[in-house]
Amino acid sequence: MNAKQLLKVLKYSSPRIIYVVNFENKLKALRCPFKVRVLKSVHNLQQGQVLHVVRVWNTDKLDTVFEINGEYYQYHYFDFII
Repeated sequence: MNAKQLLKVLKYSSPRIIYVVNFENKLKALRCPFKVRVLKSVHNLQQGQVLHVVRVWNTDKLDTVFEINGEYYQYHYFDFII
């Protein structure tokens, strides 16, 4: 993906909202801050801990990253609390 294509994709994203499909197969917008539960211990976060995501970022490879307590973590370490 070149820079122009990346900018086209990212112009529709916001660091303050993420869209998820809930257990009823309905699209739901989660606005920051929203709660997540740690699925797997990573760095100083313990499994089962409940935290607040303050921003949602995309890397240049379009990986989703959560900003929590000033640190950045890949989304797959967490489960949404809806």
